[in-house]
Amino acid sequence: MFFNRELFLKILYRFLTVVLIAFWIVFILFAGYISLMKKVYPLKYQEEIVRYANYYGIEPCLIFAVIKVESDFDKDAVSNKGAIGLMQITPKTGEYIAKLSGAKKYDLLDAETNISFGCYYLSYLYDKFDKIETVICAYNAGEGNVSEWLKNEEYSNDGESLRVVPYSETREYIKKIKKTFEKYKKLYGNILDKR
Repeated sequence: MFFNRELFLKILYRFLTVVLIAFWIVFILFAGYISLMKKVYPLKYQEEIVRYANYYGIEPCLIFAVIKVESDFDKDAVSNKGAIGLMQITPKTGEYIAKLSGAKKYDLLDAETNISFGCYYLSYLYDKFDKIETVICAYNAGEGNVSEWLKNEEYSNDGESLRVVPYSETREYIKKIKKTFEKYKKLYGNILDKR
């Protein structure tokens, strides 16, 4: 059998060229995907979120997830149920947070105040319910509802976590928060987890 060195080198060169081109295409597509994901899941209000999340002992990625799902970073957002600002806090809950935290004057449309109140409230809910899914549930459905559900054997086996969430809106909310939290962890966990 005859070995043609020149033909072998030509084939090897073409093969390596195709591999290199494929590598760059994959790299460019991946970089484009990451860039797109960072536009969809931005780090707006990063300084305030990280400051208050750390102060109240909450993972910053969770605060980003809540804000993304609640208002998509629109500080002037007002829901049809009257929830206000980035973290969509109702005036009634705002009064409750102000009373608990000792805040005298506040404006829920002020981004920093809204973040501070939202982080405080999530910390409060953590102290009360301990489990993240129950905390997220209470943030959406109200702590009173969740407290009642935990007492009901139809919804909870142990009185600490919910086996069933009665509100379909809250079930969907929990799924959205979990998905968004995971996206923020993947994209920014290495940055935001350095506290």
